[in-house]
Amino acid sequence: MSTDQLQHAILGAGGVGGLIAACLAHSGAPVTLIVRPESLAQYPAQLQLESPFGNFTVPVARAAEVPPVDVLWITTKATQLVPALAALTHPEKVSAIVPLLNGVDHIAYLRAKYGADKIIPATIAVESERVAPGHIVHRSPFARMSFSSRGESLLSGTSDHLRKLGFECRFVDDEPTLMWSKLIFLAAFALCTTAFDCTTGEILSDPERRQLGLACMREASAVAIAEGAKIDVDAMIAGVMKMPGNMRSSMQKDVDRGNPPELDAIAGPILRGGQKHGIDVPATKKLVSMVEQKVAASRALSS
Repeated sequence: MSTDQLQHAILGAGGVGGLIAACLAHSGAPVTLIVRPESLAQYPAQLQLESPFGNFTVPVARAAEVPPVDVLWITTKATQLVPALAALTHPEKVSAIVPLLNGVDHIAYLRAKYGADKIIPATIAVESERVAPGHIVHRSPFARMSFSSRGESLLSGTSDHLRKLGFECRFVDDEPTLMWSKLIFLAAFALCTTAFDCTTGEILSDPERRQLGLACMREASAVAIAEGAKIDVDAMIAGVMKMPGNMRSSMQKDVDRGNPPELDAIAGPILRGGQKHGIDVPATKKLVSMVEQKVAASRALSS
């Protein structure tokens, strides 16, 4: 089944959801963006994408509730997941759900709610931002998507079309490895950039900050391995050292804007997993404390 034969809906019309929607629509797939009821009448009928993969504008359908579709992509913030799911009024009319949230805990939650067979675990590594309704700016030179191999028969055509645009797509047999591989990187990236309010380059060029971030990665890797993931932390660290120097995390942007950060989704599994398995995670705890202090200071300034 090819992409243009699949009906797609996107729950979460932010930077990631907008990027996926624009690229799927550009490939010829029917795409419906799910937006808040109060925003529906004013939401643009087209998505404008600025990306290293190309700049284009594409039409998309809009709705306040999820229609019958083959694939529902959930691209909300973890903090917004539960209220956003109110738009999924007829889950039986959705063939598959692909969540692209940060963290790992949402997979068990969604499977308990909608059934294990319907959920296709997936991750995305990208810096993409909605700068205005319907206007998406994809800032990183890459967009890397990984799917559970349970979704390969359904999503192989979709992944082929995304690859043609510039995405890196792969299917992974081992779900703990799939989910934790992103979280190990993300925790250090998000916590460090937010705690120090720096770009990746400013983190990596400072020995103390870099060391704290790498310690966080090693702690997360130890927890991941205890949870059953297969992790080569040295290879992951080597990849981090080659990252573009101008990247900022969505957590960093949320704190700057006074929005609640995804602290529990990103750091929580490491802290809870460390306690569960008797693994010390002092670097992660230190970074979490620093982020919490920044959040408290931001709230004090805005009150």
